[in-house]
Amino acid sequence: MSFWDGISIGDVFEIGSHVFTGEEIKRFAAKFDPQPFHIDEEAAKNSLLGGICASGWHTAAVSMRLNVDFQRQMMEAFVAAGNTLPKSGPSPGIKNLRWPKPVYAGDTVAFTQTVMAKRVSASRPGWGVMEFSTLGLNQHSETVFAFEAAVFLGTN
Repeated sequence: MSFWDGISIGDVFEIGSHVFTGEEIKRFAAKFDPQPFHIDEEAAKNSLLGGICASGWHTAAVSMRLNVDFQRQMMEAFVAAGNTLPKSGPSPGIKNLRWPKPVYAGDTVAFTQTVMAKRVSASRPGWGVMEFSTLGLNQHSETVFAFEAAVFLGTN
């Protein structure tokens, strides 16, 4: 069975979790998103958000890191079981990126991916497109991050 054939619509993968510390939030924001509610305790307290919270891009970057690590582990396990390393390609894009609740310092966010659809590519022989949704839930089971995306995967 190919790696492609082993993935089914509706499969849910727990790709990992991450604790967002105040220092990490400030360090990321200082470099990539230096808005006051990400880097200044007092400004954050007086903002609409009420405290230091992670940049949405920080949350997205952590999600991507966990995704890459999880995919690598899945592929290594597939190869360790005696299979050929599957082809994996880029993502043709994402949609519906949302940050419905802030990620505050000290929050733990667990990320999952759910396979929503898959199809064999009509224009790229040997490739398929898998569509999935990604969710990030904080320790209170509240959605703090979500998006839908697609990725190219080899079909054989």
